[in-house]
Amino acid sequence: MRNDKLSVQSMDFAVQIINLVKALKAQHESIISNQIGRSGTSIGANIREAQYAHGKADFVARLQIALKEANETGYWLDLLAKTNYITEDEYKTLDSACTSIRVMLVASLNTAKETK
Repeated sequence: MRNDKLSVQSMDFAVQIINLVKALKAQHESIISNQIGRSGTSIGANIREAQYAHGKADFVARLQIALKEANETGYWLDLLAKTNYITEDEYKTLDSACTSIRVMLVASLNTAKETK
């Protein structure tokens, strides 16, 4: 298992998302839960794939996909909060974690693009 901060946070976030999906399905909500389940767990999967990229272009591409997935996950979190499927506290916790991952991804992408 990887120990770098981005890998650890994305794995922890994926676990939180899976638990959220379980709770949503218990409420018989399936449309948003399926979407957020895919996007929220894809973040870490793409970060993990980037760690064994075939080169710089592949590394950057995987991190860009992870960033897009994190942004999409943020959308689903906003929607869940606005439709009262999650509490304000749940939203703040998950949104903060998602935002933190996005910030790290942007920083990693900027560093990777600057490196020759």
